[in-house]
Amino acid sequence: MQPTEVKTADDAKAIIRERGLKHIKVGVFDMDGIMRGKYMSCEKFFSALDSGFGFCDVILGWDCSDQLYDNVTYTGWHTGYGDSPVRIIVDSCREIPFEDGMLLFLGEFVERAEPICPRGLLRRVLQRASAMGFSATAACEFEFFVFDETPDSIRKKHFHDLKTITPGYFGYSMLRNSVYAEFYEELLETCDLMDFPIEGLHTETGPGVLEAAITYTEALAAADRAALFKTYAKILAQRQGWMATFMAKWSPDWPGQSGHIHLALQQLNGHAAFYDDSKPHNMSDTMRWFIGGQQVLLPELLCMIAPTINSFTRLVPGFWAPTAASWGVENRTCALRAIPGKARSQRVEYRISAADINPYIAIAAALGSGLWGIEQQIEPDAAIVGNAYDVKFAKKRQLPATLFAAAGRLRRSKAARAMFGDAFVEHYAATREWEEREFRKHITDWEMNRYFEII
Repeated sequence: MQPTEVKTADDAKAIIRERGLKHIKVGVFDMDGIMRGKYMSCEKFFSALDSGFGFCDVILGWDCSDQLYDNVTYTGWHTGYGDSPVRIIVDSCREIPFEDGMLLFLGEFVERAEPICPRGLLRRVLQRASAMGFSATAACEFEFFVFDETPDSIRKKHFHDLKTITPGYFGYSMLRNSVYAEFYEELLETCDLMDFPIEGLHTETGPGVLEAAITYTEALAAADRAALFKTYAKILAQRQGWMATFMAKWSPDWPGQSGHIHLALQQLNGHAAFYDDSKPHNMSDTMRWFIGGQQVLLPELLCMIAPTINSFTRLVPGFWAPTAASWGVENRTCALRAIPGKARSQRVEYRISAADINPYIAIAAALGSGLWGIEQQIEPDAAIVGNAYDVKFAKKRQLPATLFAAAGRLRRSKAARAMFGDAFVEHYAATREWEEREFRKHITDWEMNRYFEII
């Protein structure tokens, strides 16, 4: 039996017995999209297939550095950090190619934790889509820099003077991908074997930077693929003695790293909901309203798409990142790019997002705001023609300038609360406010260079 054939609990038990495994791996994704997990004995896993298992709820109560939030109500010292029930996602079974037949299964939080579980959030948005008569497909594409460094060496250098695997600008380089063919091939093969296949992989403009476009699929599976890709791209790089980063912007000298999301809706009968060849650019009313909802709500949902302090360093003019809630047809200077085509390829590219996204939360925001636009029949502004950086936008289209401000906009958003639930909005906004509070505790190199002697 192959992992892709596992559809039921009995299938999962059968493949584990067939391989003679004593342990398997189980992983869940936290609020920042970081995979947390453990080895589990087969006996315990078989029990978990039938009745779930408990995972310490600190997973939803700490940041990416394992520091405990002090401003959330779901969990904390006041609750004692008990276990939260987790459901095994049986059809998520994957083989880890370099671990001698080891199997990986994903889980998601349920019961009291389900309202704030990132995967549960996206699942609820998709249920909303289904109730409206739609299904959704999605795909993420990520830019990531690769360094000839290790976790130890970057710390010894204090993250300065880092060596990328290749120098200079050289986008779409056939030279680079041939010189490093072994790494490219291992990455492509691993992605195929673990069911997050890559549609395109190439060097981007910058030293050591690659871009990978993950093959599109149903939206929840697309988020699984994106989250797993980020995890295993980093793993493969470190196994090579290198490091990969998905920070939004690691250097002021180079462009930021995008994490664009491609989205399309289908009617439940399978017909493309975005396609109408009687309309300009083949854009149906549904697609136009979808873009309208995304445009209107982007400032309110920005912290779900730009989730770190570093995210906001990328949102500056001239570096291929949008700076306002704008849209255009085949216009890469806009936050939302309508891509006309045939029925199967007509879609929206959500270009505001960077590589640092939690894919579940970002896709939920991009899709949920579009569905809201359809419900409200929101008409977008006139499409931007030419350079969006040269356009002066109305205040309502301007984006929050900081993570803290963006978290406040989310907390005050009636639309977000209606789409995602009060529990998620309160918890997630608090985690982003915490992130900025942590940042404010630190003195940057810029401050030392600017103020130490002169002020």
